[in-house]
Amino acid sequence: MDNMIIDKSFDEERALYGSRGLTIKNCSFDGPADGESALKESRDIEVISGYFNLRYPFWHDKNLKIEGSEMTENCRAALWYTDKAAISNTKLHGIKALRECSDITIHDCDIKSQEFGWSVKNIAMRDSSAESEYFMMRSDRLDFKNVTLKGKYSFQYIENSVFEDCDFDTKDAFWHGKNIVIKNSRIKGEYLAWYCENVTFENCTIIGTQPFCYCKGLKLINCRMEDADLAFEKSEVDALITTELISIKNPLKGCIRLPKLGELILTDEEAGAEVIVDGKKVNDL
Repeated sequence: MDNMIIDKSFDEERALYGSRGLTIKNCSFDGPADGESALKESRDIEVISGYFNLRYPFWHDKNLKIEGSEMTENCRAALWYTDKAAISNTKLHGIKALRECSDITIHDCDIKSQEFGWSVKNIAMRDSSAESEYFMMRSDRLDFKNVTLKGKYSFQYIENSVFEDCDFDTKDAFWHGKNIVIKNSRIKGEYLAWYCENVTFENCTIIGTQPFCYCKGLKLINCRMEDADLAFEKSEVDALITTELISIKNPLKGCIRLPKLGELILTDEEAGAEVIVDGKKVNDL
């Protein structure tokens, strides 16, 4: 059939540039010519069991479906400026694998990609794992469920996003984030969510030193906190915490409720938040 390419290998520059309405099955994009941009400016493309070992294959594309494929560490910057793509059961192992894209679904994928997901919009990710630094920076409308992540500096400057049933091991996460809800998740890593605004953690486990400093409109609902010291410095916060904290330092406004507290540090005259331990207010601010 004219609209199907099966069991072929491509290594030339822009091998299938500007293609329309293709199904590409069991094909390899690899070889000595070392060509870039194999499917740039293409539309309505389905890739099944593809192997991508060359750079920039999917730039300025629309309506992609990628299934059961592999993008190696040599497949740099695989998807940029692309709209409407569904990626499933695929390895995305090249640096900067998703950038300036919109309306993307990612399901059952293995991501090992530094600087993945910068400035993307409307991304749904399900049942996937990721290793990355600066993961999803400056992105909008993320919808993640059952995603595991290991890395650093994740979700910085993101907005309008929801995370559920996730497990994140990542320092400096959610810095400057706005309008975010995180439910039933585990977040491990120091310096969590500094400078964030209107962020809610519900039924979460939060692990690490110096979380939630310089925040506005921060809410914690029935959250566990472990190894947490110097928490909530200069933050506006409404928190119901179910575990002991090592220390709280100079919370700015709001109310923090918890069953036990090691130390309340008050060295700033503007620290006006209530701290209630086991039903009793412990500061007179």
